Amino acid sequence: MDVFLKGFFSWLPNVQLVHFLIVSAILFSLGMYGIVTRKNAILVLMGLELVLNAANINFIAFSRYGGLNLDGQVAAIFVIILAAAEAAIALAIVLNIYHRFQTVNIDEVSNLKE
Repeated sequence: MDVFLKGFFSWLPNVQLVHFLIVSAILFSLGMYGIVTRKNAILVLMGLELVLNAANINFIAFSRYGGLNLDGQVAAIFVIILAAAEAAIALAIVLNIYHRFQTVNIDEVSNLKE
């Protein structure tokens, strides 16, 4: 089993900062695409979560390759806490909008006050 794990993770030392930045840029781009092009509020929130995860990857990668400080890990934990709070509050708002307007499309809910 140890030989299997050693062989399986042999590529790991070859991963550089640029690889993490490429993955983060792809996630950020997909998240921004989801925020800008979608009309469904749930899908917009999913795009926002992708953007926050891209920021977390950047925090962790720069903390890992920038030295021995833990500032990136601490910032990533705060972003995770922020994302959890944002998801809970946003879901409550979306459920309230659905209860009132019977839709979660952002374009159809242009006027929140009747």
